[in-house]
Amino acid sequence: MTERTSLPGEDFAQALISVVLPAHNEEVGISHAFDVIGRTLDDCDVRWEIIAVDDGSQDQTFAVVSQRARDDSRIRGIHFSRNFGKEAALMAGIDAARGDAVITMDADLQHPPSVIPQMLDAWRGGAKVAHGVKRQRQHDSAATRLRAWIFNKTISWLGGINIQNSSDFKLMDRVVVDVITKQLPERRRFFRGLADWVGYRNVEIPFDVAERSDGEGRWSLLGLVELALTALVSFTSAPLRIVTLMGLLTLALGLGLTVETLWSWFQGRAVSGFATMILTLLIIGSFIMISLGIIGEYIAKIYEEVKARPAYLIDEYTDLDTKIGD
Repeated sequence: MTERTSLPGEDFAQALISVVLPAHNEEVGISHAFDVIGRTLDDCDVRWEIIAVDDGSQDQTFAVVSQRARDDSRIRGIHFSRNFGKEAALMAGIDAARGDAVITMDADLQHPPSVIPQMLDAWRGGAKVAHGVKRQRQHDSAATRLRAWIFNKTISWLGGINIQNSSDFKLMDRVVVDVITKQLPERRRFFRGLADWVGYRNVEIPFDVAERSDGEGRWSLLGLVELALTALVSFTSAPLRIVTLMGLLTLALGLGLTVETLWSWFQGRAVSGFATMILTLLIIGSFIMISLGIIGEYIAKIYEEVKARPAYLIDEYTDLDTKIGD
């Protein structure tokens, strides 16, 4: 894929816009997503392509994508050999995108296509990244909103990046896409954080989260925890500093108990201690286990990077002559 710094003469009328849709078990709604997004881009008077990445679906998602690709050459599909996760699907779509700008969004249309014109206007105005920022999540349950709030707050606080109310709904200029795909070599990526970390001129575009087209959520609590761990380990060493703080706290606790013991001994009183000793051992033991767990997460991520296995494996393309990076 050819790198560029800007469109020749800023001729946005000739720009190609790529839309990346990660999809997992989206057989019911994916065709409707193609229709709505395609009409929106047609109304914007731009050339476009849609790349649907089937993340190892158990239903007929890729069959639907393949049929639509046969009917419309602007629709392309990628099928993973198994489920590699949304982050891998996003990166596969971005790797395959040929556009001057790339839009990433969910296939269930919770990211409303009606916001795309605003993103394109921001891009034409000079922004390299247009971040879709969630304004309301009225269609999500209270538990889902709470999980998202905790996730975003934790990553923003410890990771040193601002992802509060952020989403994977973004527009990125080709310059930013090339940086992410060609200059950042890590395999376990947190796309939302990378899009913020690269900097460049960016704008935030608020949107209201729409109701899912098929009414089913895709994120489990375990999946969200795994994503949070990947994000933290990828972007900050703050958890390792927490280990140091635990050590200092344990040291302070030990010094306090030492002073109390010596004071009791000088006063001629029996050293009280069974309950205190048990509690101290439990606290120290908990700190040690938590510290080992934190260190273990970093070692595990280092091990995964050292193995250098690909982030995803592609089983099939709808356009058989196309390979990633062409």
